[in-house]
Amino acid sequence: MKLLHLDSSVLGPHSVSRQVSAAIVDRLRKATPGLKITYRDLTLTPLAHLSGSHLAAGQGAPAEASLREDIAAGQAVLSEFLAADIVVLGAPMYNFTIPSQLKAWIDRILVAGKTFKYSAQGAEGLAGNKRVIIAISRGGFYGAGTPAAAREHLETYLRSVFGFIGVKDLEFISADGTQVGPEHREKAVAGALHAASNLDAA
Repeated sequence: MKLLHLDSSVLGPHSVSRQVSAAIVDRLRKATPGLKITYRDLTLTPLAHLSGSHLAAGQGAPAEASLREDIAAGQAVLSEFLAADIVVLGAPMYNFTIPSQLKAWIDRILVAGKTFKYSAQGAEGLAGNKRVIIAISRGGFYGAGTPAAAREHLETYLRSVFGFIGVKDLEFISADGTQVGPEHREKAVAGALHAASNLDAA
């Protein structure tokens, strides 16, 4: 069994999503003998954002020398994702959506013929045989029915992305209101860590 652990917060040890994603991995490590874990910090080893040259190389054009290392890195993260049985992702909300470092990673795993394909019936996901658990942190409250719900483009976006490639039953552990005040932050973190420690191991 292989687990891919990803973090995308720029806050290092001060990050809530990193604390929660680490707790999820710890829970699964203890519950799954022989679990092989690959860790990637998307802020320490960021991928470049896609350019026209990236897309041209993807269509078979010779890759520019300056892009070859980055294209190889993109192929490596795609291989990591495809090989994983479980994906644990730490994803904070920045300005109502995902960090740009996470977007760059997503752009490398949404690849036609690898994680999805088009047919006469439309798009078909090819990566649905994975368990994906996402630790999200949000400074305010964006749940259904809240005044700010229309600005929520973190969880909703990730549901769309992973659903597109075939992962339908995503698991989210949320820490909300982390910037409302110290008391709210402490409560949010404690609740998320409790949920992580009680996560179904199967």
